[in-house]
Amino acid sequence: MSPDPMKAHPDDENEIHDIAAFVDPARNVVTPVMQLSEELAGQLVWAFARIVRAAHGSRAARTPDEDGITRAQEFEEGDVYMLERPFDGYFASRYLMDFYNVEERGICSRMHLHTGLRFVRMMTGPGTTIRVGSLSPFLVTNVPGVTPFIPFQFEDELPDLPQGVERTRYNLLVPPNSFVDMQIPRGVSHQFNAIGPNAVIDSVHPEESIETFRERMSGFKMLAQTIFLTEDRPDASNCSDLREEE
Repeated sequence: MSPDPMKAHPDDENEIHDIAAFVDPARNVVTPVMQLSEELAGQLVWAFARIVRAAHGSRAARTPDEDGITRAQEFEEGDVYMLERPFDGYFASRYLMDFYNVEERGICSRMHLHTGLRFVRMMTGPGTTIRVGSLSPFLVTNVPGVTPFIPFQFEDELPDLPQGVERTRYNLLVPPNSFVDMQIPRGVSHQFNAIGPNAVIDSVHPEESIETFRERMSGFKMLAQTIFLTEDRPDASNCSDLREEE
């Protein structure tokens, strides 16, 4: 049986649900992949970022194609480009995201969830850390002799909540010059904030056509496939604290 739709308004790009009542249906799984030299990491991250920036300068990528798909889009955490689109008989898509630097922008992205599952590979270059947040603790893969490092984690209180509401935020840091994967089940809370200029995500949406149909959306839009849990974007100080490991 197909799951019920999650959204009240399918094409709303800023739908907000009650964070006080929200409960994660599962947990995010994080898998550290590798750490690289500054030079190599910087080259790889820039190569991916350059694709996104070229797309956002391309009229073709910013214009709906014959199926109404616009490949170059904006998301709360960064500019995105649909590198590979779904087609008949193939439900998945692949996006690249060039992160905004929260220190330059002055605000954080909000805690949110998606209408379908996600598989993301976070990649950082020199001088850049990605702070990942969730309302549930992360499960971290640790295969002795294979897993290259264990990311630092800490807890704090999610900021800018309605009066009387308190929620613990679980945080995990992707250090500079690293690749880290995260499996995000449908409807599980998360947020990404890049502290520094060199960070990208390579993200697979395994069921994009299915979730778009299930939610009765009119097209493929990342923001429409997102449900936010807070109304305001917090000040950058609420997501740029990297807390040294004690």
